[in-house]
Amino acid sequence: MFETPRRSATVLNAWSGSSEDVQQQAQLVSPVSTDNTGKKKKKMKPPQRSVSVPQLFALEDAADSEAEERRTGEKCQTERDAEESILRGIFKIEKKSCDVELRASRLVWTPIQPETPTGGSKAGMLLNEEYVELKEIFAVKLKRRRFVGQQKGGTLLGITLFHCVKKGKKLKDHAIHLSNMSEDHCEVWFRHFKDILNGFRNRPKSLKVFVNPNSHRKEANQIYSEQIAPLFKLADIKTATTITEYKGHALSALKECDLKEFDGVICVGGDGFANEVAYGLLLRAQMDAGRDTDSIFTPVRAPLPLGIIPAGSTDIVACSVQGIRHPVTAAMHIIMGHYQSVDVCTFSTHSRLLRFGFSAMFGFGGRTLALAEKHRWMPSSQRREFAVIKTLANLKPEECELSFLPLKNPKQEAQKTTRSKLKRDSSNHFDNEDQWQSIQGLFLNISIMAIPCLCSMAPRGLAPDTRLDNGSMSLIAVRNTSRADFIKHLKRYGSLKNQFSFPFVETYTVQEVKLKPRSGWADDSSEENVEFDTKRTPMISSEKNYPWNIDGDLMEASSEVYIRVHPRLITLFGVTTEESDDSTVKCSCI
Repeated sequence: MFETPRRSATVLNAWSGSSEDVQQQAQLVSPVSTDNTGKKKKKMKPPQRSVSVPQLFALEDAADSEAEERRTGEKCQTERDAEESILRGIFKIEKKSCDVELRASRLVWTPIQPETPTGGSKAGMLLNEEYVELKEIFAVKLKRRRFVGQQKGGTLLGITLFHCVKKGKKLKDHAIHLSNMSEDHCEVWFRHFKDILNGFRNRPKSLKVFVNPNSHRKEANQIYSEQIAPLFKLADIKTATTITEYKGHALSALKECDLKEFDGVICVGGDGFANEVAYGLLLRAQMDAGRDTDSIFTPVRAPLPLGIIPAGSTDIVACSVQGIRHPVTAAMHIIMGHYQSVDVCTFSTHSRLLRFGFSAMFGFGGRTLALAEKHRWMPSSQRREFAVIKTLANLKPEECELSFLPLKNPKQEAQKTTRSKLKRDSSNHFDNEDQWQSIQGLFLNISIMAIPCLCSMAPRGLAPDTRLDNGSMSLIAVRNTSRADFIKHLKRYGSLKNQFSFPFVETYTVQEVKLKPRSGWADDSSEENVEFDTKRTPMISSEKNYPWNIDGDLMEASSEVYIRVHPRLITLFGVTTEESDDSTVKCSCI
């Protein structure tokens, strides 16, 4: 591997020797003569060899090439020393005998080349070296052959490694079988792999799992038991599972259970269930810290990371933090210990905390969810489309007063501090930039989002300019317009076109928002609102109650709602996601 530098040095030395032949021959003559005259003869100067300009450049290039090869060889040697072999042995991988080497950061194997009939190895054949990074391995098992019903023992066949493989945005598990029937040999390798896995301190060892059996098509329990639980067991993760029986069950359990024995909390369900578990985690943190939630307070971070296994209809929160709606991918992020801090909003009224959440919609979004909740007896997909179509048929605006505090630019803040020291009079100009701004009028929909809100119907996100942890919210206000123009705006979410390039759509990047409705919603005499006044929907029973869509969960508020964003208040299992692929998935109902 490192013969190239030595070979180059040999060639260069041979060239150098040809240039010094004349000097060596001149030195064979004694500088002092023993002539009878006793006089010293003058030292003869060796004849100088003339070098042309092209030859001089060739000499410099040869010297530079030698130096570069020497540096490359030293670098390779340094990398090789850093990747010093820990273990080395022979295993059969995919029916091929391989030379397997365990290094500090990866497992490398090379097929063993057969010898030729003359006894030598096949020359000129390149060795196909393969490897897997140790940080991608999450489980190791001894592979044995057992009879039916046999629980222990069996004939040892080798070692099986399970590692995480990324294909696009999906994460999957893949097995590598190292076949060797030697008990002692496999035991040594098995212990080393176990020690390596135990060294990953960021990976969870114990999880509290909540499963909502009624989410979407009631598939959450099946998804967890068939796809997720086996992976957790394979990774030696202990789980304590609770199947929720009613709405608010997970919230009540999180207030009471001992969280110190767990490394994370997992929820299997849709957006509404994810919001409930996140709310429970954050509320528990405020209780433990002694925060008064009936006042304007600064919340503390959630004590444990939250993992979301998507099993709902849209799964906006899961898609935003994982980039894809895929239960196995979500499980692999949890197993591998991938963490992402996420901003969270607080929703309060009259200085009383109503809810923690990642996003909210008022107006069209709130009414659609309220109508869908009233028809829970319908299948989820039909219920959602029915609610959208009927709300569009009875489309009407809400008169609101909207106040917001624009996001402070860090660069402007630094300039403000510097200039205020030099000139006090300039501070008044910068203070005006921090004042609240206010707009009012008739609005069809108002969205406040602290995350991009990716989903299949909005692959670019409902708020594509928002990031997970930049401490800001996107305020999107859709003013009153015709039904046809509003539908065009909705359809833009599923296409590549900008959904905000309409004169009736206003967008702002904010830190705080106050929304104060000016007209009652339930006092309208339309067919839609008459249905909401029935006994079956007590959530809309008050004339002054307004429906809010908080992460797919219905919330009521009868007066002004104050929304604040809190940077990195909770940690989710996942990664920072960029914009989704340019796919055009449209909602069939519009």
